Parts: sequence; structure tokens; C-alpha cells
Amino acid sequence: ILGRGEEFTRAVKIEYEGIRKEHHATQQAKEFLPLEKARTNEQSFDWTTYTPPKPDFLGLREFSVSVEELVPYIDWTPFFWTWELQGKYPAILENEGELGKRARELFDDAQTLLNQLIADRRIHPRGVCGFFPANRVGDSIEVYTDETRSSVLKHLHFLRQQMVKKDDTPNRCLADFIAPKDSGQADFIGAFAVTAGPVVVEMADEYKADHDDYNAILVQALGDRLAEAFAEYMHKQARDAWGYGRTENLSMPEIIKEKYRGIRPAAGYPACPAHTEKITLFEILHATDLAGIELTESMAMTPPSSVSGLYFSHPDSRYFPLGRINRDQSEDYAQRKGWPLEKVEKWLSPNLGYTP
Repeated sequence: ILGRGEEFTRAVKIEYEGIRKEHHATQQAKEFLPLEKARTNEQSFDWTTYTPPKPDFLGLREFSVSVEELVPYIDWTPFFWTWELQGKYPAILENEGELGKRARELFDDAQTLLNQLIADRRIHPRGVCGFFPANRVGDSIEVYTDETRSSVLKHLHFLRQQMVKKDDTPNRCLADFIAPKDSGQADFIGAFAVTAGPVVVEMADEYKADHDDYNAILVQALGDRLAEAFAEYMHKQARDAWGYGRTENLSMPEIIKEKYRGIRPAAGYPACPAHTEKITLFEILHATDLAGIELTESMAMTPPSSVSGLYFSHPDSRYFPLGRINRDQSEDYAQRKGWPLEKVEKWLSPNLGYTP
């Protein structure tokens, strides 16, 4: 026999379970298109009038650069966010209040440490970049072994926005930016993985051993900025290899603001929240062997100051948030990956618009 307290607890649980189910049913009815209907509202292009550019090399290339080469590509604004200083660089340095004072002190310390890193050459950033023939099939991309396109090297699987749109915007998927297989157009996709290297962690540990937590955090923050700068540097090399980058005539601030053509989405970010696509990316790039980057069981990259992603060249390619998806898309994604639905739901849990 239940006590009155237990009865009350059970009644509340039953009530809230009913509210939860009703909420999710309502949300599903209001917010989601059936996957097939969302696909009919894809971002479509006239592939008969557009010819995808061909990069000047196919396959993989290794890169090893100096810290000094990456400095111009550093976006300093997120560096200040690491220290909870909200503002944009360089304007934050001109702030006349306490914010500006703290920002200037921090920036001066960062420049001192950065100059030290340049001088002692302990950090050796490494990366790998590749271009591959590719075509779209549904919401996936076939990556081919060579230009005959007769043999599939790997499949990259993407997800589509499934929310009901109240205007004429499409339900986007990253696969939309690659020419469909039946279009007759030979398209290409790029991929990259870069790292500031393991020495960043080693230096941070050395500072911690000396009870210098400030410089431990500072060197890690700089390592992250260098990795992102390397990604920006590599993207410039990729745009040049595609041809259109050679005539873009952008200043460094414009490059950092991504005023260029094309995008480089990363697995785990809003347009491609599926972290597990890193597995395929790393296999394509041989990232562990060629760049010294490994994936943990949680799909984090190690060394931590590392960045990886894909290159899309279409001039109308853009970033977008996927948002939440419905069960039919989870089932479709599981089928494409050859995974149990439960495994897909585990990895995509932040994006599920339903309760598994």
C-alpha cells in the first residue's frame, strides 16, 4: 500500500508524463514536415547552367607550417570570449572602461607568449587537405576513388532541416550544395584536418606544474586560436586550388569575416551536428597518420587544439542551423549509415524533436 506522499509523487509523475506526451505530439504536429515533403523543399539549383570548378589536384596533401605563418589568420575575438570578455577585436581594446583595460592587459600577455612560441619553435602545426570527385545521392554524398566515378570511396551522410517554414526559404541540407549524380555534372568536395599539435598540452601541463594557471589557460587559448587560424589558412589554399581564390582580392579582416566564396562546415556544428561523420572524414584524410590527430570515443579530437571539416565550393553554399528532426529522419539516417536506430538517437539526442 502506498503512503500518501508516494501516492502524490506517483500522481505527479503520471500527470507530467501526460503533459510531456501531449507537448511532444503538439510540437511534432506544428513544427515538422514529413521527411519526404521536406526534401521536396530542398535548396535547388540549375545544374544545367553551372559548372562546378575542378581543383588543380586530387587526393591528399600534407601541410606543415610555422606559428609565424598563421599569426595573420588569427581571429582574436573568440580569444577574449575565452576569458569572458565580451566584445569584438580590435574595438574591445579601445574600450575606455574596465573592459578595455583588462582586454589590453590580456592581449599584451598573449602577444608576449605568442612571440615566445614563434622564437622557440616548439609548436609545429600539421595538417592534411584533400580533394575528391563527388556527387550527391539523396541527402548523402558519394565520394569517389577517382574521376571515373565508378568506385565509391566513402559516403558522407547529412541531415535536412525538417521544421515547417513560414516563408519561401528551403529546408536545407549540406548535400544540396553538391551536384546530383543524375545531373551530369562532375563535382568535387574538399576535406581537411589541422592541429596546433600536442606541445600545446605539454606546455599547459608545465605551467600547471609551476602553479601558473594563468599561463596554462593562456597557452591553451592561443593553441585553439592557432588551430582555427590554420583552418583559415588551409581554406585559402583550397580556394586557390579551386581557382576562384586567386582572384578574390580580400583583405585579412575580410577573410576572417568569411567574405569569400564557399564554406567549411565541421561535424558537430549546427549545419552538421552528427559528430560521428568525423569517422568517415578521418578515414578519407588518413588524418591520424598524416596529421597526428586522433578521435576519442566521444568523437573529440586530440590534440585538443585541432579542427577538421569539409570544403564546399558552390557560390550559394551557406551555413545554417539544422534544428530538430523527427523520428522519420532518424530512421532514414540510421538506414543510410547501417546503424541501429538507438545508436543514431544517442548521438543525435540534442537534435531530436521527439522522445525516443
